[in-house]
Amino acid sequence: MPKGNISTRSGDKGTTGVGGGGRVDKDDARIEALGDLDETNSVIGVLRSVLPPEHDWEPGLQRIQTEMMNLMGHVATPSTSPRQPSVPLPDESSLWMEGWMQEIEDSLSDATEYFLLPGGNSISAQCHMVRTVARRAERRLVTLNKIDPVAPSILKFVNRLSDLAFKLARQETHRKGLTEDRWRLFRDKR
Repeated sequence: MPKGNISTRSGDKGTTGVGGGGRVDKDDARIEALGDLDETNSVIGVLRSVLPPEHDWEPGLQRIQTEMMNLMGHVATPSTSPRQPSVPLPDESSLWMEGWMQEIEDSLSDATEYFLLPGGNSISAQCHMVRTVARRAERRLVTLNKIDPVAPSILKFVNRLSDLAFKLARQETHRKGLTEDRWRLFRDKR
């Protein structure tokens, strides 16, 4: 095969390689989780691409994307593999994201007690895309965790990421002076 050719043809029969060696079907729970994590990382990339230059979210989103690549290496590797990834787990990232979310909350004039309809503008809508794709990735990780243990810091990271994306959407809406499109209260107060 010529150098630089991305097509190995090794997956033509519906299998793919996993970390540490070995092959699994392309619809294996591990590959489904990896696909959704990859999609989450991609929609974060789209969000970054619509931000104005020098936007204050840029360093944080870039850090998240780097952490996503590292954690995907762990998810790609079965716990039984003798060759485990050398990249770090996102052990401290959940606390860092919680701090970022608190800064956002402190900057908002009100807390929401409502379910919100995704939208606002292209940036806040893209934040909601990150949120929903991250939630799907989280569900896939829970499924994988039932089959092969997933590091708790990975599950926590993806859960915090979806929460952060919601807060970022709210922050963008408030910064631009847009009205949040409320659907209904979290709890029916009747």
